[in-house]
Amino acid sequence: MAKVKKQPRPKAETPKGFRDYFGADVAERKVMLDRIAEVYHLYGFDALESSAVETVQALGKFLPDVDRPNEGVFAWQEDGDGDWLALRYDLTAPLARVFAQFRNDLPTPYRRYAMGPVWRNEKPGPGRFRQFYQCDADTVGTASVAADAEICSMLSDTLEAVGIPRGDYVVRVNNRKVLNGVMEVAGVFDPADPDKNAAERGIVLRAIDKLDRLGPDGVRALLGEGRKDASGDFTAGAGLSADQAAIVMGFMQAKAASGAATLGNLRDLVTGSTIGTEGVDELSSIAGLLDAQGYGADRIEIDPSVVRGLGYYTGPVFEAELTFEITDEKGRPRQFGSVAGGGRYDDLVKRFTGQAVPATGISIGVDRLLAALRAKGRMDSNDTGPVIVTVMDRDRMADYQQMVAELRNAGIRSEVFLGNPKNFGAQLKYADKRKSPVAIIEGQDEKDRGVVQVKDLILGAKIAQSATLDEWKSQPAQFEIARSDLVSELRRLLAAQK
Repeated sequence: MAKVKKQPRPKAETPKGFRDYFGADVAERKVMLDRIAEVYHLYGFDALESSAVETVQALGKFLPDVDRPNEGVFAWQEDGDGDWLALRYDLTAPLARVFAQFRNDLPTPYRRYAMGPVWRNEKPGPGRFRQFYQCDADTVGTASVAADAEICSMLSDTLEAVGIPRGDYVVRVNNRKVLNGVMEVAGVFDPADPDKNAAERGIVLRAIDKLDRLGPDGVRALLGEGRKDASGDFTAGAGLSADQAAIVMGFMQAKAASGAATLGNLRDLVTGSTIGTEGVDELSSIAGLLDAQGYGADRIEIDPSVVRGLGYYTGPVFEAELTFEITDEKGRPRQFGSVAGGGRYDDLVKRFTGQAVPATGISIGVDRLLAALRAKGRMDSNDTGPVIVTVMDRDRMADYQQMVAELRNAGIRSEVFLGNPKNFGAQLKYADKRKSPVAIIEGQDEKDRGVVQVKDLILGAKIAQSATLDEWKSQPAQFEIARSDLVSELRRLLAAQK
């Protein structure tokens, strides 16, 4: 009889491009998201939690990574010839579906914020995951550039609320209409036929977006025939002539010492283009609205280098960049870079309704912003574990459970040790792994005398690092209190530790 082949054990490993988040990570993220939500709520935005799964038709195809299966989304087909479904790749496309579906019940304009994970079927790399958190705020149903200006001011307030002080960030604003005007002047955009030369424009957008990394010469090469990097790999260019490329390069170099001068340079570049002039007028209006509210160039500035990669932006685009330096894995200083981006997308809801519905919004990269706060030591999460009630007599578990119930009812995070209580040292090691501030000890002797032992684990750890043997023997980090005073004494001790 043939021997049945055993199934191999599954590998205990996270799938490539994904990661696990443990207690401290989740706690820090919650603290930051709560602060962001306070700002959004202050601005009048309401929370929305939409489905993580959408139909592929509803999501559309706007991701730039077209070489991946399903154009960059995780998708599957329902049984038989059912609908194709996909995990959402951002929080904006689902909003368009929600507004189109419930537009008769929602106020217009509809102001909402959303926070949650998104999934992209992209090639993973260092710091590039296939699942990550986003935090969005959008206004749907108004064409007024006052909505765009409000998104920018709200983003500025949000960064300061989470711990990025003024001077360590800048919100940069541009307009895709201006870029379209520049491309019209350069001969690669026809307002009457927007799909014409779409591939070339896509290469131009990606080239502009790489200015910081490649420099002017590298971008100019991508605008022309293409560029070969240091490894010998060749990237095909947009095929623009030298004169066409000069117009695009002029656009990227239009930023001047003041917003007014920048707008003047842009207006000169788009002379003859109706859509380009309209874009410059919108930028001028946004700058005026922000200035009236006290948001100067130290917080928000006009910057033509902002293009944004997604294909659905139709007007103003925004990007929040952190300007302070950090040290990379090789010890080299570098700026942290972008943590948020967004813009106006007036055609996204139209896909569902057939009618133009203006919309604008911003998306914060939660993991990147958290990493920035940690790099600057500005993450103020409470990473303290629970009070541990140790078990000295397993037959008295009811007494220990009663003790921990009193603590929880008083709002003190606590738990009874539920492992093997035979080894008391193992209980203290558990408390150390849990980052517990205090351990409670009640043996039969303490029970008979109506007292408990309180072990200050934070002070004990400090003493163990620096104390002499005599100081350690005196055990100043452990003391005895009346059982009836447990709640009040723990409150006092925990407050002192903070």
